[in-house]
Amino acid sequence: MSSRTARVTGGGEQAQARPELRREENMERRSPRGRARKAAVARAPAFLFDLDGTLVDSVYQHVLAWREALERGGIELSVWRIHRRIGMSGGLFINALSRETGRPIGAEKARRLQEFHAHAFRKRENDVRPLPGARELVAHLSRLSISHAIATSGRMDGARRPLEMLHLGSDVPVVTRDQVEYAKPDPDLFLAAAARLDVPIETAVVVGDSVWDMLAARRARALGVGLLSGGYGQDELERAGAYRVYQDPADLLRHLDELGVRASA
Repeated sequence: MSSRTARVTGGGEQAQARPELRREENMERRSPRGRARKAAVARAPAFLFDLDGTLVDSVYQHVLAWREALERGGIELSVWRIHRRIGMSGGLFINALSRETGRPIGAEKARRLQEFHAHAFRKRENDVRPLPGARELVAHLSRLSISHAIATSGRMDGARRPLEMLHLGSDVPVVTRDQVEYAKPDPDLFLAAAARLDVPIETAVVVGDSVWDMLAARRARALGVGLLSGGYGQDELERAGAYRVYQDPADLLRHLDELGVRASA
């Protein structure tokens, strides 16, 4: 038999095998096990993740970037006070700082401060890493066909590189501050993320590291789950409405069953 004939014959065998494979896949989907898997996926909640401090270890880079920005703007503020505001929108952050310092900050100065912060953060981006278990968590949800999305108060220009570190699937929606009218603690980011997934917000789980995430989750009528990886304490997150609190994404991955995710989903 010539090589050309062999190739044609092999192609024919592959062509015959493909319908057989499709029949097997269809049988699997129609089998009790396949129906059970489909039902488990349908019952599983969608997950809406914050980014900074939840999936990537970037909170303290943002804190130091804000300190640098404020100093450039002639404002002295302790690092711990800055940290307490990380996670809310930049505009509300500056309003809160204005109240704490007793110094009015006009719209033009607020815009410059946010630009200073963006520049200062870019200098620190190389120090940002995914949090333990973050990549494994989103990959596991993808394998189980469980819907998930990212909803961050950051703008896309600052979130792009941290997002790349997570190796997200192309089908995972990302909602940033640029795409909504108001950021956290307003619920807009999470509502938009649920809409992108086409799931009811009431059936979604919001995962975040700050009290602002938990407040936004409550206002959106979603279930809030807190992580300690952003620096807030368990009692603070629970008072803000967290149903459960875990150490980091790796700890959450080990306890997904507590949130209604079955290993066979």
